[in-house]
Amino acid sequence: MIDCHTHSILSDGALIPAELIRRARVKGYAAMAITDHADESNVEALVAALSKVCAVYRVRGFLAVPGVELTHIPPGRIPALVKRARSLGARVVVGHGETLAEPVEPGTNMAYIKARVDVLAHPGLLSDEECLLARKNSVLLEITARAGHSLSNGRVAALARRHGAEMALNTDAHAPGDLVDDETAVRIVLGAGLDAEDWRRMQGNAEGLLKNAVR
Repeated sequence: MIDCHTHSILSDGALIPAELIRRARVKGYAAMAITDHADESNVEALVAALSKVCAVYRVRGFLAVPGVELTHIPPGRIPALVKRARSLGARVVVGHGETLAEPVEPGTNMAYIKARVDVLAHPGLLSDEECLLARKNSVLLEITARAGHSLSNGRVAALARRHGAEMALNTDAHAPGDLVDDETAVRIVLGAGLDAEDWRRMQGNAEGLLKNAVR
């Protein structure tokens, strides 16, 4: 399993980064990004802390990558904050999309896609226009394992297939039980109306993102 979207106690997760990494490795993960929730109030300290811990626990056979999930940012502020997070050393930038489970401001999906985040998380009722621009801007569209956010997986999968946009399967893990093994991940992909070949492509997309992030 390669997962580009997880959370530690540095935002609203249950585990310190070291334990999150350890539990992921035991679950069979080959690579992960820790992408805690960020805005202007914490992005600098968060990126510094995650960069330090991921460097310490990045070992042969396992890749840990520091990132952020920019969360509930007003659309007009998104471009500057994406740029700021990258300049501080966030190797993966996830945009908290317009999930059906939370009151995310309209226009958020498009703002993140235009800002060329790496992953648009749980994008909710994704539009054709957004999907086409995500393909053009090389933004991965998330199929998520997380309850609530996963309500729109089927729509996201169908549009991505229709328009040739790339996807990634992520857990959005906040607690130990949120991490999944490969078998469970494949079942989530199948449940979104996709197939095993889509799963393999998603894992290739995630692997490419994380490996390129630390070069």
